[in-house]
Amino acid sequence: MKNTALIVGASGISGNNLAQELLNQNWTTYGITRSSDVDLKGLYNVKADLLDKAALETALAEIKPTHVFFTAWMRKDTEAKNIKVNAALVRNVLDVLAPKQSVKHVALVTGLKHYLGPFDAYAQEGFLPETPVRTEHPRLAVDNFYYAQEDELFAAAKRDGFTWSVHRAHTMIGLAVGNLMNMGSTLAAYATLCKETGKPFTWPGSEAQWKGISDVTDARLLAKQFVWAATTPEAANQAFNTANGDVFRWEWLWKEIADYFKVDYKGYAPGTPDLETLMQDDAALWQQIAEKYNLAETNLNRVASPWHTDLDLGRPIEVMTDMSKSRKLGFTAYQDTRDSFFDLFDTLKAKHIIPA
Repeated sequence: MKNTALIVGASGISGNNLAQELLNQNWTTYGITRSSDVDLKGLYNVKADLLDKAALETALAEIKPTHVFFTAWMRKDTEAKNIKVNAALVRNVLDVLAPKQSVKHVALVTGLKHYLGPFDAYAQEGFLPETPVRTEHPRLAVDNFYYAQEDELFAAAKRDGFTWSVHRAHTMIGLAVGNLMNMGSTLAAYATLCKETGKPFTWPGSEAQWKGISDVTDARLLAKQFVWAATTPEAANQAFNTANGDVFRWEWLWKEIADYFKVDYKGYAPGTPDLETLMQDDAALWQQIAEKYNLAETNLNRVASPWHTDLDLGRPIEVMTDMSKSRKLGFTAYQDTRDSFFDLFDTLKAKHIIPA
C-alpha cells in the first residue's frame, strides 16, 4: 500500500523540508496548517486549528494517513501553558485519527531542550548535562512541554498499536519565514542590517559558545532521518538525536558568515549586549531596507527571532549531540554545516527575503 503522510505544521522549517523530501519519494502528502497554504507542487494543503478537535475532525474526515509527522508547536508565556497547548495538539490529532485505524507510524520532532531545560530555565545551573548529549540521558526533574508531547505520543501508541520515533534536533537551519526559532535567517537579517549601517557583525553570545564546539541540524537532514525512522523496522519505538554529523567553533564560522555578507566582524568581548538588544530598534530600518531592495517581507519579526538565537549563542557550555544510536542502526546521512548556512543564505537572496 502506498504511504500517505500527514505533516502537522507543514509551513515551518522542519515540516516544509519534510514535505519536499516525501514528495520527492512519491509519498501522498498532506500538510496541515492553521491558515496558510504551503506552496509545494503535489502537497495537499489542509487547514484547521490544532486545538479545535471538531475542526480537526472536519478537516481530516477523508484523510487516512499511514504516517503522521508532528513538526508543529506553539509558544506561550509560561511552561505550564506550553505544556497544556503542545500536549493538546498531539493528543487531538491522534484522537481524531484513532477510529480510522490507518496509522502505522507517528514521528515527533523535539530538540535539545530535552537535555538543557525549558525556555524559562534553559541552560541554567542545574540544567547543564554532560556533553555530547546522549539519548540515554534521563529526563530533567522539571516541567517540559517536550516531555508532555512524548507522553501523549507513547500513550496513543500503546492504545492504537502504531510505532513511533522521536527526533531531538539541535538548532534548526532551513527556510521558513515567520518561524519562531530560526537562527539561519536571524543571522542573515542581522548581517544585512550591519552591512547597511556599516556596523561590525558583532558576536552577541558567551565565551563558552564562541570558543567551544557546537553542531546544528539542517532541516533537510532531519527530513531524511524522519523518513528513515518511519520505514526502518529496527528504528521503531526509539528516540534519536539529529545533527549534521560535523562540528564547528563559532570563532571561525562567525568570520566565514561575515565574509559571505562582506561585513567586518567582532568576536567575543565581555559585556557585549545580546542579539535581541542589538536588534531591538531595527524594525523601522528593516522596513526601509525592504523597500529599498524590494524585499518580500517588510516585517523584521517574521524574518528574525533574536530571542531564540540568544538562547543558543549565550549558553555557558559548549553543546553538541551524539549520533551513535541512529548511526548504528544504519542512518548515515551527513550535511556540511557551512553549506547549511550558505545554502540558506543563497535561498533567502533568491526569494528576496534579504538583498542579493
